[in-house]
Amino acid sequence: MKAIAKVRPAPGVEIVDVKEPEVGPGEVKIRLEAASVCGTDLHIYTWDNWAASRIHPPRIIGHEFCGTIEAVGVGVTDRKVGDFVASESHIVCGHCRQCLHGQGHVCVNTRILGVDIDGGFASHVVIPSQNARITDRSIPKEIACFQDALGNAVHTAMAGPLLNQTVLITGMGPIGLFAVSICKAAGAAKVIATEVSPYRIGLAHEVGADVVLSPAEGDLDKRIADVAPGGVDATLEMSGHPSSLGLAVRSTRPGGRVSLLGVYGDPNQSVDMNSVIFKGLNVQGIVGRNLWQTWDQMATLLLGGKLNLKPVITHTMHYTEFQAAMELMKAGKAGKVVFTFED
Repeated sequence: MKAIAKVRPAPGVEIVDVKEPEVGPGEVKIRLEAASVCGTDLHIYTWDNWAASRIHPPRIIGHEFCGTIEAVGVGVTDRKVGDFVASESHIVCGHCRQCLHGQGHVCVNTRILGVDIDGGFASHVVIPSQNARITDRSIPKEIACFQDALGNAVHTAMAGPLLNQTVLITGMGPIGLFAVSICKAAGAAKVIATEVSPYRIGLAHEVGADVVLSPAEGDLDKRIADVAPGGVDATLEMSGHPSSLGLAVRSTRPGGRVSLLGVYGDPNQSVDMNSVIFKGLNVQGIVGRNLWQTWDQMATLLLGGKLNLKPVITHTMHYTEFQAAMELMKAGKAGKVVFTFED
């Protein structure tokens, strides 16, 4: 079969011929119908310091995908041939302290599809049965395939109350854009977004942000205060830009929450801790999906029909056009890029 893989420790990825995987005990084999490109795939493509320290070629990349189960392994009873499923990229051990306490999203033995083991940018993939999340066929494959990424936004947004809340979301990458729609669907009174890219500012308006502010256009603190007197109820930090940390602390009202999903190039950042303390802020580190609560919340949102996700899908192309997809992502000229796998 054909697969997109990192075959050597250098920039770029290639389409290669590999043996079709065989299903083992506790696993399912999936025929892919769609997949989507994640920022992690771009890191691997550009071969930055993180990728060079983590990836051991050859490695089939990709961890956001959906498809139909073609075979089930010994011991699998909760999935069957013909089920439509989407991928959960974090394979957890089930026996560490975190897993045993319902905190699988921070399992210390986590392995990630397309990073630590072969992923899903191929015609077929084999994964543990619990990582194949059953999805209603009414969900279009172009959306079903990126539930892993959508789940990041669901986890972050729904880590606190949203109904009638004023929410600030910093960074309008795909996950920030998803978060806008989630907050609106959950009844947020006002969603304020920040973004510097004109391209992504346009997408933020399309998904329903009430106010979109560019840091390049003057005093951001004042402009947020003008539309949210007294501070916002919650800030969802999606950008990973150091300036957004201070902005979140300054802009969130006393007693509000700051939920942090963005990852920083330099992990050592400064923040006014006295403000955090004296404002009584609830500061949350968010990673991945809350297994498996986030998937249940996501299913309810998707089936409720209130999420406005299609504007985020800016490009759909055959997987053989991966080079163009990666370059679009690299140039910041794409929202979510979806691959199809038809012959």
